[in-house]
Amino acid sequence: MKIACLGWGSLIWKPEALPLASEWFKDGPALPIEFSRVGDGGELATAVCMNAPLTHVFWAMLSADTLHDAVSALREREQIPVSRSDGVGVMVFNSTPAGPLAEWATEKQLDAVIWTALPPRIHGLEGRVPCVKEVLDYLATLEGEKRQHAQDYLRRVPTEFETPYRQAIRKSLGWEC
Repeated sequence: MKIACLGWGSLIWKPEALPLASEWFKDGPALPIEFSRVGDGGELATAVCMNAPLTHVFWAMLSADTLHDAVSALREREQIPVSRSDGVGVMVFNSTPAGPLAEWATEKQLDAVIWTALPPRIHGLEGRVPCVKEVLDYLATLEGEKRQHAQDYLRRVPTEFETPYRQAIRKSLGWEC
């Protein structure tokens, strides 16, 4: 199986256990990505966010024998428990592509695509999309190592992900990102 993984955050610079079989390519499908998930380390991570404009995500081929192996590797990398059903997105393609993701995958001659499917999160509420004020207020409260980690994350996300929230963070908080 030819399996690809989509990426828009720390997977790109820190794949760890994810068995990449290629570099990260910048011509992935267009998805609504925003800095909208407070991560376990306190960073404001990128996530698929229905309030965001579309941007082309990155993608890489995986070296996995089966789809199950690929999903397990992504779960391990993202520290998503198996009990959590919404943590990894999977789409398997056949000979009749329908929709933008399937058309993109068919063009790339892929059999399946996986991605991190953790939803936006703010104030501990899974699935809640934060507004820009909540994002700015949250980041302004960070101190010390947590603040440094959040700033490092924002700086490391590739510049191709120039989202409205990233622009607001730069303008309102003066962070280099």
